[in-house]
Amino acid sequence: MADVRRRGPAPARRRGLAAALSAVVLAPLLAGCFAEPSPQEAVRDFLVGWQSGDFAKAAARTDGDHKTVEKALSQVGPQLDATSFRFRLTSLDQNGDSARAVYHATVDLGENAPPWLYDGRLDLRLIGNLWKVRWSPSAIHPKLGPGQRLAVVNEVEPRAPVLDSRGNTLLTEATVYVAGAIPSGLSNPEEVGARLAKATGFAEDRILGQIRSAPPNEFVKLATFGKTKYAELSGKLAAIPGIEIRQEPMPIAAKAPTEIVGAVSAPTAETAAQLGGPAEAGDTVGRSGLQKVYQDQLAGSTSTEVVALDQNGRKVGELAKWPAKPNAPVHTTIDSAVQQRAEEAVAGAGPVVMVAVHAPTGKVLAVADEGLNQVRNGLAGRYPPGTAFSIVSTSALVRSGVGTGLKVPCPAERRVGEATFQQAGASANEAPSLRENFLRGCVTAYAALARRVSPGVLAEEAQRFGIGGDWSLPLQTYTGSLPDMTRESQQAEVMTGESVRVSPLGMALIAASVSTGGWRPPQLVVDKTKPEAVPRARLLDPDALRALRKLMRDSVKRDTRFLGIDGLSGVSSTVGYTEKGQRREGSWFVGYQDEIAVAVFAQNVGGDSATEVAARFFRSLS
Repeated sequence: MADVRRRGPAPARRRGLAAALSAVVLAPLLAGCFAEPSPQEAVRDFLVGWQSGDFAKAAARTDGDHKTVEKALSQVGPQLDATSFRFRLTSLDQNGDSARAVYHATVDLGENAPPWLYDGRLDLRLIGNLWKVRWSPSAIHPKLGPGQRLAVVNEVEPRAPVLDSRGNTLLTEATVYVAGAIPSGLSNPEEVGARLAKATGFAEDRILGQIRSAPPNEFVKLATFGKTKYAELSGKLAAIPGIEIRQEPMPIAAKAPTEIVGAVSAPTAETAAQLGGPAEAGDTVGRSGLQKVYQDQLAGSTSTEVVALDQNGRKVGELAKWPAKPNAPVHTTIDSAVQQRAEEAVAGAGPVVMVAVHAPTGKVLAVADEGLNQVRNGLAGRYPPGTAFSIVSTSALVRSGVGTGLKVPCPAERRVGEATFQQAGASANEAPSLRENFLRGCVTAYAALARRVSPGVLAEEAQRFGIGGDWSLPLQTYTGSLPDMTRESQQAEVMTGESVRVSPLGMALIAASVSTGGWRPPQLVVDKTKPEAVPRARLLDPDALRALRKLMRDSVKRDTRFLGIDGLSGVSSTVGYTEKGQRREGSWFVGYQDEIAVAVFAQNVGGDSATEVAARFFRSLS
């Protein structure tokens, strides 16, 4: 059998009804062709009786002990955990007082398995004036010998890993708790199935079917639990006679970046629906992050084998096998060495998140946080960039013909239209250059410069840097947004970054754009089945690029926190914003060194500033 086992919607497990309906279809077909004395009636009564569950009728048409035959046929369904049998006669050859019939069997093995198709044979002999089926276990299956029985062996394949950019796993082992039993040691399997179903919420008939169809002397896994769920159920499980708990290591705990990689758990009755069918012990369900997004690719499916067992429960033959559906690892762009440096930089810094990307390709190298969330805040956060947005504003100004030497006053307060802007520590008598205003992050100067750029050019430049673009990752992301700029005050609020919303990922990509001269979309997962290609860059204006590189380099040089860190360029800013009705303060650092570009956003609630976190990170790389 070459069928691949696939999960699908679970059919209703109604053995009697399914068999009876099939028998109604089959019986007239056979009866219309047969007449006594001939072997056809014996074949018909045997197959229809077996198929419909009338095992006494089937046994009566054999030459064996009727009680023995009836018991053997009645046990085939439970041994296979089958939901129905269908038989079709394909040939019948008679030679005097002996005959041989060949039938085609279709056995429904239940929710998760494909139908088992095989050809069986019945040898018959004429006894007196009545044809009888020669009884032996081979009447059930040609390879079944005396004293042997059928069984089903299910094996869950291990879950594939999530890997970093060097092919190392981003998972570590966690202990899971497996509840199971040795079927031959259960005095009352029905009670065990009922009590385990009540404790776990899993289907009772499914549990009982697994017990009955498993090799009797082997431990059959019935349910798997994580640490928390097991602690909740341990008392109830311990009270079920015959249930054993075995601890097994399973590589499902995420390494950093934990929220990017995601959480995995054993399925519960509630989450089993994610698997597309009933859960097997050993199945795993991705609950968040990449583990959830790539559940179908990562999950280990179940291989199924129909075997023959001898009287001691030992396997003596394989009758059919369906291999597990192949799974495959997820290859990420995460650089574990850079991730470790980022983790160390944010440790103890308070609410902060950092995103690092490989500037030439846009590959996400690291996402680290302290007190925030790597996905919700790092990839999909929506924060005002403040004067860190001056990277975009300055690029638009240079494209509009404004030089960095232009003198622009930086007063403590400036009103533009309906909006008022303030700059702490400013002097009304100063008229610094655009360069100096960039280095200071002067809000009032950039608000005044709004009239030197058209709204269209400013919006176009933001798009050139990827803000509001059509890009995404497998996980939730936010590409950024600009409001309408129909009024002068609205344009000034965009120039100063107050009304713009960006994510740390988006700002890291902006830093990467200045580093390489062009913006590229981010990458987090790589398809190893295809040749790797670097996305084409959206090139920046050459004059603006030269100006930005010098400005960002000079900005870092004048900040003593970056002393001793060579080759670093960047810009810092502080912002005030409202989140969920609460007024918050935050800070940014956006910059690059060599091929690594970063954005750090910190909610300054007694923690370190974004600049301090960035300094620790880049110093660790030196």
